[in-house]
Amino acid sequence: MTTIQKPKGLYILGTGTDVGKTYITALWLKRLSEAGHDVAYYKAAVSGAPSITESDAGYVKQVAGLSQADDTLLSYVFDEAVSPHLAARHEGKVIDRTVVNKNFCHVARAHAYTTVEGSGGIICPLHVTDTELYMLEDVVKDLNLPTIVVATAALGTINSTVLTIHYLQSKGIPVKGIIVNHYTGNPMEEDNCVMMERLTSIPVLDRVGPGQTSLHMDVDAMLSCYEDIVNPHA
Repeated sequence: MTTIQKPKGLYILGTGTDVGKTYITALWLKRLSEAGHDVAYYKAAVSGAPSITESDAGYVKQVAGLSQADDTLLSYVFDEAVSPHLAARHEGKVIDRTVVNKNFCHVARAHAYTTVEGSGGIICPLHVTDTELYMLEDVVKDLNLPTIVVATAALGTINSTVLTIHYLQSKGIPVKGIIVNHYTGNPMEEDNCVMMERLTSIPVLDRVGPGQTSLHMDVDAMLSCYEDIVNPHA
């Protein structure tokens, strides 16, 4: 009797804008895909792109060699490079929580491992009115996924990384590890890694150098970061 694997998911987010979250997500999926695993990508919203192909989602699809249809990669794409809630408002659109959850589940139930990429840092508004506030953290909690935090190796990263992780934990969101980007190996950067681990008790899973085309992580260790998706058929 064949056992059908329950779909698993993971959320990759950054400590802020331009830390290389999309780049790391692409390398993450590339490594798993090349190891023969059935992987998929999803992102709720992206701003600052004229089309899906030219967006973060299109970049990840190309680098990782994904066969997903473009329209399954993300739910909302906006041309203006501002916070998603503001980009949506300027285009007269609404980022709908129900649509995000439904589209994620559509992807997740068709693949073994679905990786969701965040937009900017965890404090990112998606839909704001006088009575409603739909934030990036709500996406993570709705999908009930564990997280990987992408941080830069540069000066200041201790503060932004520790604050991000403490915020996630205060919201009951599990953090599986940290991936440090822009790492060149100098003493300050290595000390940053040591201090982030010490202050959060969360492991640095990988250090990624400029122009690196693959991760150093063991594939089984990567897969262990995923958790079962509670309701992939919603």
